[in-house]
Amino acid sequence: MNIQALKAEIVKCGYTQAEVAKLIGISETTMSRRMKDKNFGLDEAQKLIELLKIQNPQDIFFAS
Repeated sequence: MNIQALKAEIVKCGYTQAEVAKLIGISETTMSRRMKDKNFGLDEAQKLIELLKIQNPQDIFFAS
């Protein structure tokens, strides 16, 4: 998973991590943990893709 690319998408959309966490229905603590562990559930990943309008999710969620 490419966390730097995800962070860039968050900034590009004008959100903070805390705002994104709230908008996808998880706590700020959970969001921080997911970012640190590079591990989002499928439902969370789908919500991130939709919220941030990510064009190439494979580049973020399936990067090595």
